Amino acid sequence: MPYKLSATLTAHASDVRALSSPTNELILSASRDSTAISWQRPSPDAPFAPASVLKAGSRYVNSVAYISPSPDAPKGYAVTGGQDTVINVFSLDSSKDDPDFSLLGHTENVCALDVTPGGVIISGSWDRSAKVWKDFTLAYDLKGHQQSVWAVLAVDEEQYLTGSADKTIRLWQQHKTVHTYEGHRDAVRGLALMPDIGFASCSNDSEIRVWTFGGDVVYTLSGHTSFVYSLSILPNGDVVSGGEDRTVRVWKDGECTQTIVHPAISVWAVSTMPNGDIVSGCSDGIVRVFSASEERWASESDLKEYDEKVASQALPSQQVGDVKKSDLPGLEALAVPGKKPGEVKMVRNGALVEAHQWDSASNAWQKIGDVVDAVGQGRKQLYQGREYDYVFDVDIQDGVPPLKLPYNVTDNPFAAAQKFLESNDLPLTYIDEVVKFIEKNTTGVNIGTAGEEYVDPYTGASRYRSSNTSTSAPSAPASNYQDPYTGASRYTGTPQSSAPSGPASQYMDPFTGASRYSGAPPAPVAAANILPAANFITFKQANVAAMQGKLHQFDEALQNEISTSSLAMYPEEISTIDEAFAFLSEVTATSSHRSTTSLSATHVEAIIHVLERWPPSQRFPVIDLSRLLTGFSPEAFNAPGLKERFFEALFKASEWDASWSPPLPKPRETNILLLFRTLANVFQDKTSLDGTWSNKVFEALSQAPYASLNKTQRVALATILFNASCVALQTPVEKSFFDQLTALILRILESETEDSEAVYRALVGLGNLIHTAKAQNALLDAGQSGEIVQCIRALPTSFPEERVQNVTREIAALLS
Repeated sequence: MPYKLSATLTAHASDVRALSSPTNELILSASRDSTAISWQRPSPDAPFAPASVLKAGSRYVNSVAYISPSPDAPKGYAVTGGQDTVINVFSLDSSKDDPDFSLLGHTENVCALDVTPGGVIISGSWDRSAKVWKDFTLAYDLKGHQQSVWAVLAVDEEQYLTGSADKTIRLWQQHKTVHTYEGHRDAVRGLALMPDIGFASCSNDSEIRVWTFGGDVVYTLSGHTSFVYSLSILPNGDVVSGGEDRTVRVWKDGECTQTIVHPAISVWAVSTMPNGDIVSGCSDGIVRVFSASEERWASESDLKEYDEKVASQALPSQQVGDVKKSDLPGLEALAVPGKKPGEVKMVRNGALVEAHQWDSASNAWQKIGDVVDAVGQGRKQLYQGREYDYVFDVDIQDGVPPLKLPYNVTDNPFAAAQKFLESNDLPLTYIDEVVKFIEKNTTGVNIGTAGEEYVDPYTGASRYRSSNTSTSAPSAPASNYQDPYTGASRYTGTPQSSAPSGPASQYMDPFTGASRYSGAPPAPVAAANILPAANFITFKQANVAAMQGKLHQFDEALQNEISTSSLAMYPEEISTIDEAFAFLSEVTATSSHRSTTSLSATHVEAIIHVLERWPPSQRFPVIDLSRLLTGFSPEAFNAPGLKERFFEALFKASEWDASWSPPLPKPRETNILLLFRTLANVFQDKTSLDGTWSNKVFEALSQAPYASLNKTQRVALATILFNASCVALQTPVEKSFFDQLTALILRILESETEDSEAVYRALVGLGNLIHTAKAQNALLDAGQSGEIVQCIRALPTSFPEERVQNVTREIAALLS
């Protein structure tokens, strides 16, 4: 009997990246929504339902495995791994939030897990290593692969297989490599044991290979048209595979016997059950079960609905080959039977082009979608061992190999552009043109049900994209900071450079404006004089919908737990905060940043109350909301004493008085960064320094040990001080404000040893202050002057960049 849909399991909010189905009554799924779910059914006739939702990480959860029952865990353990680099082990006997064990050691995304019958865990990571854990303690470090380890497989208690983006597979005896298998032409993504033969592997080269442990290839399975992500073996020895071409395929004796098309972009994971059923996990966030037993098939109406969803898909032309409508046959071509399972035929149906696939089980053509033109690529690309939606070739100069510009559609274009420029030693003045190039060349066609929008992998809202924001200072360097909403890239865009940039290119070349990248980019134009630099740097970029969705998601989670329900927002707070989001949606949607409405102290008070109640790990969208309110509605803070209370709440929410011993917890690290960006937005054009709030802010900032801050936080801190110096250029300031600001800037300049961007912003801020003092005939203290002279003499040695030397020369001239 053919495989048909048996069950549809919906609870995840984003891509299902990994599966395990060790029994007929248990399925484990891991998702980019930061959770894993244990699906259970009390009997074979009952439906699957979520038995427990495991809060398996703070970011994407990309791998899952199962440890068999033991006296300590009669129902077994679920093992999860993901982008936060931690392997968490949860007992399935309880529904507590915290894992029973957390295994630390990997330094990057844990993307693969497997478990031996004896409970030994093997993990693979983007850090190019695999690790073996016995009794939840590290036993072996498997090092030798040159790129990310995408697949792991336990052969027995002491032998393990690993597959890597370096295109090789290694067999390990304990911690030593005993055999290396070569043959795949791209990254190895999945591994599975083949009884009485050896093992099977799948790859981004679209092929599946079956190997003996001695290294011989028994046969190769070809049929997938894009990356093959996952493999599993049925009880009868047949192979099941899933991949980027939207299909699950069943293979018997080297031939594809059935192709199951999915209404999703990617089939990330497949697993098989002891009863022979197949489980798939897809990019649409759904877990599906398919059965070859008619008694377990879904109802006729559910089967029909599934087929209609598949048929309504919109396929990019690249996924099915070049399409020339005039050369295609009409619907009559479907009267001719297909030659093999999975064969695709395109036909004209009026003005439309339809793709049909031959289903050998029903001996009929099955419509799998409408073919549309697409700008983007139809399959993911691999670059330096990691997946990207796009990898552009950028020709900088004739005779020189092109540079690679990798980009994912969930990335912030500013961060991707900045990383590209810095990694290739190109001027950051081109960041705007590179961003335009990325945005123009990644405007693709939706792949999914007609009219369906792409969804944010964290929030379910529209796909995360930055809005256009203009600033006036050089951009910050790339960092390891992760987007608190998507987990993938920096959330706020990098400020634009104040240096002139080329005009927008009709052909989208970020360097030359031509249809091809030709010629070396011109050198940036250096300003004759830098000081005074009066243009504020602001952090105003935002995805308001994502922020609002995340805040409400956290609020609902608090409401649904008895122990935290008292912390949830009150109805009037929800209404007030939603008013703030409506205002921000309006002002960020227009270039003028103006709104017909305005915010008031009521909105600020609501934010303060929520900050005071919510747990630290859930405060970041509230602090980020504060960042936008200070940037776009400074008048809302004008009530007497409100700023003091607001900043007091912000510092407490960031756990400012807690220990600064590194490493800081990720939630606190994020909260502090957003606090800094909020403070940077406070100091803007026409900021009033009435009251004591500014002195209290600087007093608090002086308490943070600079060495405990990461690079992104340091740049944000330097931006606060630079913006405060711009305020001093506009209006006379008190001596206490001047002294506090000078002391903080000198502290950065004397402490920073690596990051030139933080130094540059602080140095220009210092130049602004000295220019202000000279313009107002206010002499610097002798101690201040001496410390400044000593500092600027040392800087060019540590930071020989021309821009640093230019500013130090100007400051020396002001002091003379």
